[in-house]
Amino acid sequence: MHDEYILQIIGITKDYPGVRALDDVKLEVRSGEVHALVGENGAGKSTLIKILAGALRRDEGEILFDDANVEINSPQEAQRLGISVIYQEFNLVPHLSVSENIFLGREMTRAPFRIINRKREEREAEKILSGLGVTLNPRTPINRLGVAGQQIVEIAKALCADAKLIAMDEPSSALTEREIENLFALIRKLRSDGVSIIYISHRLDEVFQIADRVTVLRDGRWIGTFPVDKMSKDELIEMMVGRKLDEGFPKGNAEMGGEILSLKGVTRKGIIEDISFELREGEILGITGLVGAGRTEVVRAIFGADEIDEGEIYLDGNKVEIKSPIDAIKMGISLLTEDRKAYGLILDMTVRENITLASLKNFSKFSFVRRRQEWEVADRFINELRIKTPSREQIARNLSGGNQQKVVLSKWLLANSKVVIFDEPTKGIDVGSKVEIYQLMSRLAENGAGIIMISSELPEVLGMSDRIIVMYEGRITAELAAENATQAQIMTYATSSIKRDFQHENQISE
Repeated sequence: MHDEYILQIIGITKDYPGVRALDDVKLEVRSGEVHALVGENGAGKSTLIKILAGALRRDEGEILFDDANVEINSPQEAQRLGISVIYQEFNLVPHLSVSENIFLGREMTRAPFRIINRKREEREAEKILSGLGVTLNPRTPINRLGVAGQQIVEIAKALCADAKLIAMDEPSSALTEREIENLFALIRKLRSDGVSIIYISHRLDEVFQIADRVTVLRDGRWIGTFPVDKMSKDELIEMMVGRKLDEGFPKGNAEMGGEILSLKGVTRKGIIEDISFELREGEILGITGLVGAGRTEVVRAIFGADEIDEGEIYLDGNKVEIKSPIDAIKMGISLLTEDRKAYGLILDMTVRENITLASLKNFSKFSFVRRRQEWEVADRFINELRIKTPSREQIARNLSGGNQQKVVLSKWLLANSKVVIFDEPTKGIDVGSKVEIYQLMSRLAENGAGIIMISSELPEVLGMSDRIIVMYEGRITAELAAENATQAQIMTYATSSIKRDFQHENQISE
């Protein structure tokens, strides 16, 4: 790794109406280093990267790239300089092939009529992919690749554009452990070839695995830049949140009551099969398994989003027919979806409107909304959940991911649901907001609600659950008491299609 800087961002400031997103921020990245960029949601990481990518204009400050003072007014200018950004939501054309996506906008043509030379593109794509140490058919359509494959194509696109610096925004959020290992191998290969990487992640363990240095942002300000091997995880967290977090998983001691929800033989043909379990008042039931195991499909069936072919659902001991999410909400069931932007929020509505959306009838009389009461309730949740927003009238789209999640949670807290389902509740959320979400889950359980938590993060499952259900290919393969379970044990069940006789392992105290 060389000591010279390929990128120097100096004194960058960015204002939005009522909000200073960046305030005199700096970032210095050396040639051939992996530089982590961390901070809570709303710290300014995404804004800074969008300025670097040419998607946003800075208000003040300067950018030096390759020792030259540059103006980056568009993504095309960033690419010409050798800067590529891989966002969480990939910028790929699904029906085009791997090679067509790699060379999109830089097509190879044949003279004299400038006809696209697909064969040459495929050969060159193979060379780039081979250089990355991966085997991928360049003729495969993007929509046939998984997340890991699409990420490789994004990296190949960057290399095709002669990228000197690649910024990766939460690159591991949808990957399995094996795919993360492969990603890290690719990053190390890029570093050895002299490519600089900006690595943005809320998974701090990854920062210590892959990064050389780390820059911390908090509330739009630069806090510091440090060698990763000179600091601890606790020190990094304290710098990010501005306070000590004494407990990673602040689980309460809710007293469990009677059975509140029960599934018996619930089946959706080809998707989930013979799903049976129960949920008690005050219990946090963790559901885990690999991506594609059917976890989300189970809770969608409970919430009435998907119709079931067989089986029965009982609520408070009574058999119920849940034909739609409206039915579920009326029965006191709520679902915080994994994709909060697509299904949890109406992004172009205000914070206030989203918070009161599921309970609007409580604020209405003769079809008129009692605005003052609605304002008071929205302000109460903004204060209690510490939602970072200029006002209750801020558009939800403009909030950070963690604050969007808090708005969704406010909506269901207001609805007084008896069964609350969290699907990947802390995905893409910073460590400070994670603790707050855990505290809210515990509070709900202590107030008598039954909690179902789907999570791919095994420490989270073990730290927050009373009982754990493990799934594989649409079936339940194990049910474990969290206090006796281990990560290795869960992974064994999560990778096996054999349903075990796990009654002896399910030592749940009555």
